[in-house]
Amino acid sequence: MALTLPAGMQITGEILPAYESILTPEALALVAKLHRAFEPRRQELLQARVARAKRLDAGEMPDFLPETKSVRDGDWKIAPIPPALYCRRVEITGPVEAKMVINAFNSGADSYMTDFEDSNTPNWHNQIQGQVNLYQAIRRTLTLEQNGKSYKLNDKIATLQVRPRGWHLTEKHVTVDGQRVSGGIFDFALFLFHNAKEQIARGAGPFFYLPKMESHLEARLWNDVFVMAQNEIGLPQGTIKATVLIETILAAFEMDEILYELREHSAGLNAGRWDYIFSCIKKFKVDKNFCLADRAKVTMTSPFMRAYALLLLKTCHKRNAPAIGGMSALIPIKNDPEKNAIAMQGIISDKQRDATDGYDGGWVAHPGLVEPAMKEFVAVLGDKQNQIEKQRDDVQVTAADLLNFQPETPITRTGLEMNINVGIHYLGAWLAGNGCVPIHNLMEDAATAEISRSQVWQWIRSPKGVLEDGTKVTAELVRQIIPVELAKVKALVGGDTKTYDRAAQIFEQMSTAEDFAEFLTLPLYEEV
Repeated sequence: MALTLPAGMQITGEILPAYESILTPEALALVAKLHRAFEPRRQELLQARVARAKRLDAGEMPDFLPETKSVRDGDWKIAPIPPALYCRRVEITGPVEAKMVINAFNSGADSYMTDFEDSNTPNWHNQIQGQVNLYQAIRRTLTLEQNGKSYKLNDKIATLQVRPRGWHLTEKHVTVDGQRVSGGIFDFALFLFHNAKEQIARGAGPFFYLPKMESHLEARLWNDVFVMAQNEIGLPQGTIKATVLIETILAAFEMDEILYELREHSAGLNAGRWDYIFSCIKKFKVDKNFCLADRAKVTMTSPFMRAYALLLLKTCHKRNAPAIGGMSALIPIKNDPEKNAIAMQGIISDKQRDATDGYDGGWVAHPGLVEPAMKEFVAVLGDKQNQIEKQRDDVQVTAADLLNFQPETPITRTGLEMNINVGIHYLGAWLAGNGCVPIHNLMEDAATAEISRSQVWQWIRSPKGVLEDGTKVTAELVRQIIPVELAKVKALVGGDTKTYDRAAQIFEQMSTAEDFAEFLTLPLYEEV
């Protein structure tokens, strides 16, 4: 099918009949305009990331910025949030495929963050069909017939928030003036253009989640995108509201500044724990003093994670902004009551801690977890919609607290094997088009897979990368384990396992290569 494209734009992705309703000339013109206005700055900010990473590799340690002290010390608040975002006690997240969209909207959660990013393989079909699914869901026309079951939306559904891709990702099927467009701008612009006014008419609005930022200057770029986009489609300034995921160690030192840059458009911050752990490994990967224990041992009660969670909470409430807790990866275990009871207790403890600390809500990855999570927030909040009034002046977090990376032990053979197994299993599923995969009773997405492969890379290189029995983790040891774990994964998934063979090759390359790949998804994206 032929589309009418703006001057200078090319689209190489297949155009199925439903896609025409999304890839309209007017919507694509907004993509092109935003690209031309902001691509140079996006590139500059990505270069700034590279330069900062080199300084960290050379031994520089992050700290609160002296040049923005006046922002941290200032007496300012974010703009008032709309009523549709007052109550966010439980937020469910998941990819933009139709069944998930319907089930998440119907789950009983206050809010649903639909995901074009980490729980979604960003192949062309997923991105555009995802836009079609959301367009229909907002207008209550989305239905699905699958395996003899019918899925449709309930009368009462969760408030929608949309996560576009991060600044580092592009949309390879769309170029403007010969350059790939930003994946985030592409996802954001198409969604906003088609749905913002419809959402407002239905009592909500265009609400977003912004991932992977490393500085307040990256937040400023999003804010400027919002300002231009609102002008272009005729929305009052401040209509767009966005929650920022604090999921990098560098952003943790700039939380006040990030809220300040987005203050007309802010809906608070979220503690994105899994990417945060990955970011810590990535940023201190060559530091001989840095080495984290098995992934399973690094929890929200680890010193650096506890400091980050409490500082985020205090920062948000000081500025009248919602503070949303992150996701426990635990999911219901249907065929094992004993293991299921342990998983449920893990979820309950996680949400209990967030609610008691003062968080206004938290994330779950499965509809079966909405009710137990909700109980914990209701037990603390009662009939209040949030607890923004709970100021945490008792919290005093220093740079040293944020950098207190423990535990360092144990690193076990089981932990090493698990990282390799999860890495291969997730990558294989991702290459097959599924970015959100239950593995060993945990919901894995790109962030948890990033921890798996980055830990293996660092354990090989760190003098502290030694197993409990005294064995040093080496590239050779990893190469020995990979075929064993690949065989286990293939036996488990069955069927066509071609992508898992390729996943094992990629995992080996990435974990044993001399240079550390910035994101798994960058080389992977070229293969889908």
